[in-house]
Parts: sequence; C-alpha cells; structure tokens
Amino acid sequence: MSNQRPVHPDFLHPLELKNQKLVDLYLDLRAYMLELLPEANELLYHTHALTSVYTISEKLSDAYCMIPIYTKHLNLGFNKGTLLKDPHGLLQGTGKWIRHIPIEKSSDYRNAKVKKLIKEAISFAIDDMDKAGKTIGQTISKIK
Repeated sequence: MSNQRPVHPDFLHPLELKNQKLVDLYLDLRAYMLELLPEANELLYHTHALTSVYTISEKLSDAYCMIPIYTKHLNLGFNKGTLLKDPHGLLQGTGKWIRHIPIEKSSDYRNAKVKKLIKEAISFAIDDMDKAGKTIGQTISKIK
C-alpha cells in the first residue's frame, strides 16, 4: 500500500465514526480498487451511506464501482452491474442497473473472480464513455 492516495479529510471524519472493523475493511478495499486502476478518480459522497465512487472521468455517469459504507456493513457496488457477465453469481440486487457484492472480509473481494468483474466493469465504463475526462487520479469530495 505504498504511495497510497490519502483519504480526503471530508471523508475521513465520518469514516472514523464507523465501527473499526468496517473502517479497516473499507481502507483495504479502497486500496485494492486504487491498485487495480491507480488513475481512477474517486468521488466522495455522504448521503444515505458514506460512499466512495470510482470513475474513469470526473463524472458520476462514468463510474464503474462504488463502496457504500452503511452502519453495520459495506458493499462493493457495480454501477452497471446488470450489464456485466457474472458466471459465478456473485452480484446481488434487484435494481435496474446497480448490483453489489456484500463484503464481510477481504477474501470477499481479493480473489480472481471479483478482480475479473472489476476489470470488466472498468472496460465497460471506458467503452461506454462519451468523451475522456480531464481529471486523472484525483479524489474529489462532493460532501457538503
């Protein structure tokens, strides 16, 4: 985790109010996401959940994955999960687009099957993007 992008201060304070197990799990999952695509932008939100969103531009519409942190659990969300190949049946949810994998331990995401899904989501987002973004590898707080 060397050269790890620091957690934005707007996100750090509400994160520190969470259960330590969730915090540790989130930090490792975030590091994994940034290892897989270091040039990804990270958009931060605090609405119904404290959420970091990973996108290939600065736009939410170009996002490929997200990590929403709730009171007692977190998920690895796929913004266009219904369009991804999921031969192992990892993705859960009933929404029109979004699917998620419940995360309880690092082995829930640090494995070849999930890595393949993340890489597919990245490729799909790149192919689906209208135009390239101007921002690369930044953390952008949308927290007010």
